[in-house]
Amino acid sequence: MRIIILLLITFSSLSANSQSRICDSVNLKDGTRHFVMYLPASIKRNAPLLFVTHGYGSRPNWPKSLSKAADKYGFAICAPQGYKAPNGRAGWNVGYPAQKGWKQNDAKSLCKLAHIVQRRYHLSRKNTFFTGMSNGGDISYLLAYTNQKTFRAFFSVAGLTLSWIPDMLKMKRPVPFAEVHGTADHTSEWAGDPHNKGGWGAYLSVENAINRIVKVNRCSSKDSIEMSSLLGGKGHKIIKYRYHGGRQGTEVWLYRVIGAPHCWHDKDLDIGEEEWKFFSKYLRK
Repeated sequence: MRIIILLLITFSSLSANSQSRICDSVNLKDGTRHFVMYLPASIKRNAPLLFVTHGYGSRPNWPKSLSKAADKYGFAICAPQGYKAPNGRAGWNVGYPAQKGWKQNDAKSLCKLAHIVQRRYHLSRKNTFFTGMSNGGDISYLLAYTNQKTFRAFFSVAGLTLSWIPDMLKMKRPVPFAEVHGTADHTSEWAGDPHNKGGWGAYLSVENAINRIVKVNRCSSKDSIEMSSLLGGKGHKIIKYRYHGGRQGTEVWLYRVIGAPHCWHDKDLDIGEEEWKFFSKYLRK
């Protein structure tokens, strides 16, 4: 497998037998946004696009299974770098106490970046999706509540919904949404943190956060299955809840990974396959 790292590249110059991992940047009103693109060898014009946002204080990254899924199903990946807050930590402004006074509007900025990436790499405006882990999952919830029309569906991993979001923003239309979360996550607690004991700000329990989206989507049915870990008996027990029958065909999925910590959960789940199984339900022609 040959990896080509470039600064700038046009879609038409991609080799038919190579994958491309591209470091790119764009000047926006709020600063220079750096991002990493992953383009499979089989990528076609107007292919789907998946945004992947990193955790707090981190940099662009994603599980190998997402790259494998991109190769298999023919979608592009864009992983932007978060700006540094006044405290020096790079991430996405969702209103943590440590981000107090920071005027950065990442929800708006990420939508703008998506439009530029769609044009620059000749990718689909109709089929752009969003995933992220930890702070990257938190911004998924915030974006869903802003009623934006850039991202078709969201898949959060170890994300949380800060209490101010549903208190101050009203989700007006159905949004396909999925969450994978460990019950032993001590960074983004499964039970929530209504009194801000952890310092991230008050936030909802995972079940409360998901049920609010289920209610907006008006999902009429629920089923659950127990899934096997990729590690077999050495892995964590996984229960997947599927809420369906929602407006405009929307569904909400919740993966409860029992006893698992704060992570991508890619040791227990094929995250790439699970995400594309969800996103592909919302592909538009």
